[in-house]
Order: sequence, then C-alpha cells, then structure tokens
Amino acid sequence: MKRARIAFNGTVCEAVVEENGQLRLPNGWVVKEEEVVWLPPVEPRTIFALGLNYADHASELSFSAPKEPLLFFKGRNTLIGHRGKTPRPADATFMHYECELAVVIGKTARNVKAEEAYDYVLGYTVANDYAVRDYLENYYRPNFRVKNRDASTPLGPWLVDKADVADPMNLTLRTYVNGNIVQEGNTRDMIFTIPFLIEYISSFMTLQAGDIILTGTPKGAVNVESGDEVVTEIERIGRLINYVV
Repeated sequence: MKRARIAFNGTVCEAVVEENGQLRLPNGWVVKEEEVVWLPPVEPRTIFALGLNYADHASELSFSAPKEPLLFFKGRNTLIGHRGKTPRPADATFMHYECELAVVIGKTARNVKAEEAYDYVLGYTVANDYAVRDYLENYYRPNFRVKNRDASTPLGPWLVDKADVADPMNLTLRTYVNGNIVQEGNTRDMIFTIPFLIEYISSFMTLQAGDIILTGTPKGAVNVESGDEVVTEIERIGRLINYVV
C-alpha cells in the first residue's frame, strides 16, 4: 500500500494512492494528484543521514570510502513534499541533488541485531537530499550548512509499506534533470546496508517510530540551476518531482 499526506480543501489528511494514481481520502472522496498539495509522507522525530555511503560517490568527490557510517542529523525544516520548490542560494556555485532511499522506522528500536532489523521498518520513500558544496567546512562541521537549509530535502511522494518491497537492497535509483538522466545506481552498492545501519545506530541511541534514515546516494552529482526540474525515482517506491528556484 502507498500512503500519502496531503492538504486538500483546507484540511491535512492521509490518503491512499490507488493504482491509477488517484488519491482516496478518509471520507471516501477520490481526487487527482494535481488537485492536492503534497506533504512529506511522514512527520519524523529524528532524521539521520549518511555521508558517502556509496564508494563511487565518495570517489567522485575525492573522498575515501568511510570505514564506519558517516552519520549526521538533519532538521525537520529541511523537508518538503512532492512537487515542492527548493531555493538555490544566490552565492552557490555547486548545488547538486542526491537521490536516496529513505527508511522509515515503525517502532521503538534499541540494541537491534541486523538479522532482526527489518522487523523495525515501517516502509520506504524517496528523498532528494540536496547539497550545497560551497558550504562544506572543516572536520568539526562537515555537513551542517551543506545539508540543513530550509526546504532542501524533498521527500515522497508517498510511503510504501515494507511488505510491498521484497528486497530494499536491490533497487535502481535514477535522477533526471529537465528530462535528462544524470544519475543511476543501485541500493546493492551501499557500503553500509539497511540492517547494518539499524543495528549500528540502535546500539548507542534509541530509534523511535517515524524516525527516518537517509541511506546515501550513488555517483552522478551534477550542478543544478534555478528553473531546473529535478526528478528522483527509485524502483518500486516512486517518482519524486522537485523544482529549483
């Protein structure tokens, strides 16, 4: 099942996405996708993100692949929904998209073993975790300004139940800018897998229902400009549209 959070007719609600792409509201109404405002499909407590979790992406940025997960936090201020708009800072010279599989936690998790990790997953969605490389600072502040600007992380369009994704570690990711494919990879190429990450994080802090883990992006970072349409898509999950302004 695909579940979305939307605003329609002045009300925020959860909707079920039907096979034809239309949305069924709690009151039984069925509306078209262009009739609603898309919101991020979940309201997280904590957002975890992974730096350099694909070796080819680390290489294209001239970094070595990490030997432990390179984790950082993101603020809820960064999230926007499907068809949202992301501002490009006026002084930026290198701002790029990052297509990422987002894992949504379904229940409290502490000291979880990797072989049981999927029991704690609610589902999956698509993230576009924009980075503004101009703001990369030193070792102590590696990703704060780079990754925490308002509206810099489109998320959605919907949440797909984990039962509908047989193998989240074998999904194709693609990004298109103005209709041209610019990034392609597969989740099997992650350095640190989803089960490993859940075991690793839950070994020192408690994961809560609704928390999100952004699992990193493959090679293919290209600068984007104001006016660009950026589409990030993941096999079996969905196709997330965003506009750079």
